[in-house]
Amino acid sequence: MDKMPKWADIALVPLINLLLALIVSGLVVLSIGEDPVEAMQIMVRGAVGSTYGWGYTLFYATNFIFTGLAVAVAFHARLFNIGGEGQAQLGALGVGLVCLALPWPHWILALPFAILGGALFGAAWASIPAYLQARRGSHIVITTIMFNFIASALLVYLLVGPLKVPGSMAPETARFPEGTFLPTAREVFGWVGLTFARTPLNVSFVVGLIAAFGVWLLMWRTRLGYEIRAFGHSESAAVYAGINPFRITMITMLISGGLAGLMAVNAVMGEQQRLLQDNVLGAGFVGIAVALMGRSHPVGVLLAAVLFGALYQGGAELEFETSVPREMIVVIQALVILFTGALDGMVRGPLEKAFLRFRKQPKPGVPAE
Repeated sequence: MDKMPKWADIALVPLINLLLALIVSGLVVLSIGEDPVEAMQIMVRGAVGSTYGWGYTLFYATNFIFTGLAVAVAFHARLFNIGGEGQAQLGALGVGLVCLALPWPHWILALPFAILGGALFGAAWASIPAYLQARRGSHIVITTIMFNFIASALLVYLLVGPLKVPGSMAPETARFPEGTFLPTAREVFGWVGLTFARTPLNVSFVVGLIAAFGVWLLMWRTRLGYEIRAFGHSESAAVYAGINPFRITMITMLISGGLAGLMAVNAVMGEQQRLLQDNVLGAGFVGIAVALMGRSHPVGVLLAAVLFGALYQGGAELEFETSVPREMIVVIQALVILFTGALDGMVRGPLEKAFLRFRKQPKPGVPAE
């Protein structure tokens, strides 16, 4: 019998961890001379108090959905893919090349090919560390970290060389054709007569929701998903059951890299509409925290992504309205990661004991053992 109900593991533990992180964050805000209650009100109002706030919150959350799912899929096979940043950058290259390849007449035609380009480039970049782990024993954490820097250097080389606009000093590509521009939330809501603030939120948010549903189907409704989870629980038992470790490692990392590469559909095609030098902005690393807090489940990843999106947008409003520096948001994010990751056992242990004690209590009319 499990020590803790599944609902408590998925929802209660992360919620308590989040509350502890916010309490400690409030103490930090108090230490720099600001009112933590007022700061929290400003953050909440700035993140979800208007369509403008919701637009930016969900825009950031879209990035984190893709990178969080990427890390979550790898986690299920006990592979710590910390290379989401580099895989997203290569995905951006794939999306950029697709968008620049043709004078696309309409975004409906361009979007499927952009999705394919981002996923293929991200998966290809993840396949190299996966092969090194599966065949050579190189640790996936080390190789994926190294490949983040290689991806960044490769993108810089391309943007100051082959892909740079002739005569321009900026390290960026030409602007994508207008037919690749994705509809924003303002335009989509306008089609049904509703008003929405002008924000970069676009239809790639729907792509993120579809990706989350697809990951759920893959992991819990297919044989491949079962093999990935079985391999993650026990490699030796998986091998005994006939599961090939090389195959599972490669497939899992290809899926993970492809999901990370899909982030570029939102950031590059949806917002920037050209390929820039820095188009990921740390979302690959935030995806690790999102996967941890979401317990590597697509629903949890979605909720955690929205939370971190709200922290990003609320932090911008907090910096604008008070003297709290934007770096304070990084501190809050770090505390959330600390409590949901490294200090998770601090909450989980006492809760498991409490649930175990509750189960051992005799029911009314039933004598205790």
